[in-house]
Amino acid sequence: MCSTESMGATTFNLADLFEQAADAWPDRDYLVAGAARRTYAEMEARANQLAHHLAAQGVGRGDHVGIYALNCVEWVETVWAVFKLRAVWVNINYRYVEDELAYIFDNADLVALVVAPEFAERAGGAREYSPLLIHVLVIGGDYEAALAAQSPARDFAPRSNDDIYILYTGGTTGMPKGVVWRHEDVLMALGGGIDIRTGHVMRSPTEFIDKGNAFALTTMPTMPLMHGAAQWSVMGGSFTGNRIVLLDKFDAAEVWRLIGTEKVNLLMITGDAMARPLMDELVANPDGYDLTSMFAISSTAALFSQSLKDAFLDHFPNIVVTDSIGSSESGANGISIVSKGAPVQGGPTVSAIKDAVVLDDDLRPMVPGTGQIGRLARSGNLPSGYYKDPHKTAATFVIAADGRRHVITGDFARLEANGSITMLGRGSVCINSGGEKVFPEEVENALKSHPDVFDAVVVGVPDDRFGEIVTAVVQFRAGTAATLVALQEHCRRHIAGYKVPRRLTTVDAIVRSPAGKPDYRWAKDTALADFPDLADLPERA
Repeated sequence: MCSTESMGATTFNLADLFEQAADAWPDRDYLVAGAARRTYAEMEARANQLAHHLAAQGVGRGDHVGIYALNCVEWVETVWAVFKLRAVWVNINYRYVEDELAYIFDNADLVALVVAPEFAERAGGAREYSPLLIHVLVIGGDYEAALAAQSPARDFAPRSNDDIYILYTGGTTGMPKGVVWRHEDVLMALGGGIDIRTGHVMRSPTEFIDKGNAFALTTMPTMPLMHGAAQWSVMGGSFTGNRIVLLDKFDAAEVWRLIGTEKVNLLMITGDAMARPLMDELVANPDGYDLTSMFAISSTAALFSQSLKDAFLDHFPNIVVTDSIGSSESGANGISIVSKGAPVQGGPTVSAIKDAVVLDDDLRPMVPGTGQIGRLARSGNLPSGYYKDPHKTAATFVIAADGRRHVITGDFARLEANGSITMLGRGSVCINSGGEKVFPEEVENALKSHPDVFDAVVVGVPDDRFGEIVTAVVQFRAGTAATLVALQEHCRRHIAGYKVPRRLTTVDAIVRSPAGKPDYRWAKDTALADFPDLADLPERA
């Protein structure tokens, strides 16, 4: 019997929703990851066994359990096991080295860790900095033995909408921060409780079952599970009976192969970092894959440049391609259906989801169609704040002029006359050149439409006249190159002159997070190293 039934009332607790799905579709295929496959019933039984094992080690309500592995079935089993105990799981970047692990273990107050064998030694080196860490379980033989020793029965205490989910951010502009959500709030903001396309608000957990009975998909998130977009592709899809295909690391050829063999319907990507190699693989092998099962491609969380959108629409004229915006702190904020030949800009123009707004400097809603730039914000279902960081919480979650609590995401946007929102870019990486704001994403979008540019990141570097000047860090396609002058001429056809790059640094590869987000700190350091004449100039305030 699931916990919602034992409470005598329905809840939007995430573990309850998964158990509801397992009861509704026990024999339906749930997860494919390499050679491993799980039905809903199999996932439910193994998650129960793992939950009992963790409970036997002292893990209980409110305790924090880290997951440190590449994408695998054990990652997902740990998610549900931890939530079943009313504990909290913590996503850990598999690229972290010991110093970064020491920070996250300590900051997140881990009491237990589930770790892949290839990362066990690294995790062990950071364990001395984790005084609360009482149990480490290594995936493989030890993990399987731990599950085998426990009952698969579902016999857990009732749960609550107030149980906690924490999503650690990627830390591209600072150390990672844990965003603390109630289960009900995060379900509404990220898990489909509010439909991002229609705005419909679910009133009962059984609506997820109705949706899954009417229409279930095979989906494939290509990003790592340590990233929020992948987590919610899996969890949100679980509630509606979807079948989910995972790969341990992104590989373009393997993505297209799996779409054919597993009959994937919906492909999920994070912008150009995945879209570019996927399209290049299709161009190189146009007849190499069976893609007849696919009818939708969805991008989120990173820049999806217009030139690549056009390429996908050319290759898949009958497939729906969408681009959406959101953040770890706000959830989903809007979605758009991609159209061919749209103007080059920083980000998509999206239909805003419920409670998403653009605020001015006085935290008042902006007037549509004025062309003014404001701050993207959202009210309604919000996190309680950042874990153990009241100062950052107070700066990010504010009371706006309407008296409601809002999250200010750090993204700048423009409110269009029809109420849609055009994303411009992150304020933390905005370039101030001669008093003009330049958003890197808009310049990156223009650069990436040049045929020789494989990838690009744009930063501001110090300048004694303008304060900062726009600098392009570019990875050219193999066997090609372009001069700064050629790139400038190309960009002027898409963006205003003051946004055009004034300096160019070329690299063999752009450094990005595993989820495809650009590392702006690396890009700026790389550009500064390429121009030693800038070393003594002060940074702008």
